[in-house]
Amino acid sequence: MASVMLRILLLLVTLPLSARAQTNGNLTLGSSLTADDRNSCWLSPSGEFAVGFRKMGQGAHLLAIWFEKIEEKTIVWSANGDNLAPEGSKIQLTADGRLVLADPIGRQLWSPRSIGTPVMYAAMLDMGNFVLVGQNYINLWETFSQPTDTMLPTQQLDQGTKVHARYSETNYSAGRFHFKLRNDGNLAFYATPNPWDASDAYWVSKTSGSGFRLIFNQSGQVYLTARNGTVLKLITSDTVLTSGFYQRAILEYDGVLRHYVHPKLANSSSGLAKGWSMVSSPVPPNICHSITQTVGSGACGFNSYCALGDDQRPRCHCPPGYTLLDSTNEMNGCRQDFVPQSCDGSRLETDQFALHEMLHTDWPMYDYERIAAQTEDSCRQGCLADCFCAVAFWGRSGTCWKKKIPLSNGRMDLTDVGKALIKVRINNSTSKSTGNGNKNSTLIIIGSVLLSSSVFVNLLLLLITYLIYRSFRSRDSKLSRPVQINQAIGMQTFTYQELQEATYQFKEELGRGAFGTVYKGVLRSEYINFVAVKLLATRTGESEKEFEREVIAIGQTNHKNLVQLLGYCNEGQHRLLVYELMSNGTLADFLFGASRPSWYRRIEIACDVARGLSYLHDDCTRHIIHCDIKPQNILLDGSLTSKISDFGLAKLLMANQTRTTTGVRGTIGYLAPEWFRNMPISSKIDVYSFGILLVELICCRKNYKPESEIEAQIVLVDWAYDCYHDGNILKLVESDDEASSDIKRVGRFVMTALWCIQEDPSLRPTTKKITQMLEGAVEVPVPPVSSSFISSV
Repeated sequence: MASVMLRILLLLVTLPLSARAQTNGNLTLGSSLTADDRNSCWLSPSGEFAVGFRKMGQGAHLLAIWFEKIEEKTIVWSANGDNLAPEGSKIQLTADGRLVLADPIGRQLWSPRSIGTPVMYAAMLDMGNFVLVGQNYINLWETFSQPTDTMLPTQQLDQGTKVHARYSETNYSAGRFHFKLRNDGNLAFYATPNPWDASDAYWVSKTSGSGFRLIFNQSGQVYLTARNGTVLKLITSDTVLTSGFYQRAILEYDGVLRHYVHPKLANSSSGLAKGWSMVSSPVPPNICHSITQTVGSGACGFNSYCALGDDQRPRCHCPPGYTLLDSTNEMNGCRQDFVPQSCDGSRLETDQFALHEMLHTDWPMYDYERIAAQTEDSCRQGCLADCFCAVAFWGRSGTCWKKKIPLSNGRMDLTDVGKALIKVRINNSTSKSTGNGNKNSTLIIIGSVLLSSSVFVNLLLLLITYLIYRSFRSRDSKLSRPVQINQAIGMQTFTYQELQEATYQFKEELGRGAFGTVYKGVLRSEYINFVAVKLLATRTGESEKEFEREVIAIGQTNHKNLVQLLGYCNEGQHRLLVYELMSNGTLADFLFGASRPSWYRRIEIACDVARGLSYLHDDCTRHIIHCDIKPQNILLDGSLTSKISDFGLAKLLMANQTRTTTGVRGTIGYLAPEWFRNMPISSKIDVYSFGILLVELICCRKNYKPESEIEAQIVLVDWAYDCYHDGNILKLVESDDEASSDIKRVGRFVMTALWCIQEDPSLRPTTKKITQMLEGAVEVPVPPVSSSFISSV
């Protein structure tokens, strides 16, 4: 009897553990984990590694692998950093052998590439590798061959494999840094997601023609081998005794590869500090000096400079007169904090600017003019008189090097002999002062007046001073609540008065459209957060609760290619939305401006917009049809990442509050035919609009150009079809050397666009399929002849 009771007691004790994780053994078909507050996981046989869900914030979860037996629970691999899973999502090894991450209503968020061969079981191995195993115990898929930012001992990477740094310390979406073992045998590090040329690498192994495999061995060395196994180059040089340490090599978010070890036992006598310790020289040793390409933003983003800190890690700073674009991420670059010099010939404003000296600081490889045999004074005067000059560098054998905005590859290093002369406006009357300094100067002025006035006037001014002080205190208290930038934390509600004050009585207009007018605002917390406040044009037809429900649904979207809704105001007749401020404006301004964006940048924009639409249509909690995709509704952030704006707003407005009174929502030129044919409206209307936008991105011009001298080119999509039908796609980009040299991709993009603008909505691909077409993951079939093009054939 006692034995039976003991067995029951042991069973009860182990129930919570088995509910949380499978501690050993293979995972059979049908096994699953649910994303909840318990950080559910499957363990490796020794319990040293776990795979499962890690909570990233309220209601947001990351499917990941981590070190389970150390306090930090350091993540070494993740699946869905770009698309976090909501509460209640499930990872399951299905009955048919597929590993699928799906949200609570069954929509797929992530799955490994198609395997084709039946999977027998899955396993979390003690080396940190999660595998799907087929017949004869062959690994059909494994995380070791699909790394994110980390390598572990025994891991090997073959040619063509990429390792991506994450966006920031806490954001596991893909950042701009990566390294790749190229097919030419070189291991190369890049500072852009899709480098245009092999020469864009900021560190190369110089093993061309022989590099075959990158290996992290159990002795703690990362090295390149030839096809026959010969060691060609050591990437990390130190050998570490592995018995008492965990190890990892990680490409960190600052673009540097570092090798770390961690004692397995808390009381380890290794002499190393507790936690992770770096044990090998980083690669590259000084990234501030390594990035010297003539395009791109460098290590720290545009208009900033990089300097190694005391810990030999790169630190990003803004020069005088500049502030961070994003106060939460110093690597996103800086913006001018003053009105630039006018290029109006009638007013040079030379006396309105001064030059600030910065020793040992330079933005190399980014000069637009070099003048030899200069004195420092003539270099200064030349920059002050030149409205394009933002910085002059002087000191290299009497040469003056002029640089203009945006500044790139900035660095501060004692080996750079000379000085940078930063041009800054002396009295920037258009800048808005913030903080206590402004209050103090006001009180000083009032105090001096009090000392020289009559008693009556003194008393009156004292009362005014008190009221001003109360006004400042009231304003600060109302705007002191922190802005929740991360959607997972939740949106903020505002009063109408708060947003009036934040926008200085709706003073600075950023733009206007069908849904309302957008104003620039600033919300004060520990940092100054710039926002865009959209004042909806009219009262919506929804009740207050319905309005809030729809706004919250929009706010629950979470994708890097969507403009983030931070909060809203729903007060009486006032309906306002508060968004993150996109510092580089609209795609329309960027695409149709005086200078043509690079072909690479246009490729990135097209793919970004397709990914954002795919998320809206298929992956967010409530499917959203945008209804007005056009360049004016695509915004660019500080790093020129494109984000879709105004999504979901069509549902907030009644039909008679949109652009026409017929129920049509959108903009002429981008509207799908079904709007005018009494046909059902579906997500395919966005696909049609995207097709028009894609052709505009390819050709870098507006779809409708009535002033065109050639009649066939007035409507861009018609001309694009004519060029495609005639086999002369090159004609579309003949003045664009970059695009012309990438004509195969141009053809793929044109064919994708022609599929998107088919008159029959059923023929148009989904946005998920469009993304695959643009990325080259699937072949693009020959598009059919749409009836709208018959006349032009």
